[in-house]
Amino acid sequence: MSGLIPVAEALARILSGVQQPTGEELVAIGRAAGRVLARDLRATRTQPPFPASAMDGYAIRSADLASVPARLRQVGVSAAGRGFSGTVGPGETVRTFTGAPVPEGADAILIQENAEVDGEHVTVRESVAAGRFVRHSGLDFREGDLLLQAGESLDPRRLALAAAAGCPDLWVRRAPRVAILATGDELVAPGAQAAWDQIVASNGLAVAALARDAGAEAIDLGIAGDSLEALDDAIGRAQAAGADLLVTLGGASVGDHDLVQAALHRQGLELGFWRVALRPGKPLMHGRLGGMMVIGLPGNPVSAIVCGLLFVVPAIRAMLGDPKAGVDRSEPAILGSPLPENDGRADYMRARIETAPDRLPVAFPENRQDSSMLSILGHAEALLIREPNAPAAESGETCRIVRLDRSVR
Repeated sequence: MSGLIPVAEALARILSGVQQPTGEELVAIGRAAGRVLARDLRATRTQPPFPASAMDGYAIRSADLASVPARLRQVGVSAAGRGFSGTVGPGETVRTFTGAPVPEGADAILIQENAEVDGEHVTVRESVAAGRFVRHSGLDFREGDLLLQAGESLDPRRLALAAAAGCPDLWVRRAPRVAILATGDELVAPGAQAAWDQIVASNGLAVAALARDAGAEAIDLGIAGDSLEALDDAIGRAQAAGADLLVTLGGASVGDHDLVQAALHRQGLELGFWRVALRPGKPLMHGRLGGMMVIGLPGNPVSAIVCGLLFVVPAIRAMLGDPKAGVDRSEPAILGSPLPENDGRADYMRARIETAPDRLPVAFPENRQDSSMLSILGHAEALLIREPNAPAAESGETCRIVRLDRSVR
């Protein structure tokens, strides 16, 4: 379509507009949840640091069980944190618990279920192979091993790995500062009294939540009315806050009251593009104002949220140095109802999905797709993607969806 750029090109331009990742900072591991590693992480210790028992039982020398039954004498106990410091000699055994060090001289664990205990003696009726139920030193990782790479998000499993590797502090990317500005005389804040010709602003809250989920710090600039003075003031506050990204909501089109572009141009905006072949979300704007990236989202709530998912979240991830910032998060599905042919814009339709074992999810597009209807988006489970100029499709054909309940990281 004339003057509109494809979704993939818009995303590529936004990602290429990220000049460099945010700076590094060293934080305690207890404060690193959800952050992004800025440097590769290597183990500072070996895990386990000693041969460890994988079961409750008895540490034995496999050679002593070459001929069974055999009778062994218990000479000590090895427990987690209280290992046996002696050596297991011929004909001897040590009572050993899960996670405890396997004593020197022993090379296997006899599980307690197979031991017949009589005072200090243990009778064994089956041989045990060397290495049985022993976790050798370094089984998990060794000192110096590369465990995590820069750009990985520190979710619970990676935090556990970093802690086990002996890293009390981690180098992470500073959370990008994302300033969010809602615009329009028609908007009032949630809880404020709305006049008969006003509505409650909802987009800012949604985009702020998306930004935080993606790993950013959200800065609420409030609502700017439809005047250049109000917009100038808000843009100035974003710059004063050191925002890495300014997200505007509404006012970026060409109507008499759409002043966002004009206000930004007055302050030196370098416009990257404006308008994308996308439904919902055609009036999308991207540019740079000095060191601050700018993304102008449409004012319609659904359009703003869809564009936030498609463009703002990847921009934040790129600022964090995530190598997967622009990865395709869609997945295959089965179309649950027929659809007519599409026009020249990519369509991200709100849909519900049905799942069952051993089959792809089935996507049912909602009958109403108006970009102002949050009630539809609020109950939708996925966005069903229709490529530009897609032919009519029948139920049962394959399609692609983006789930709305999946993590954005």
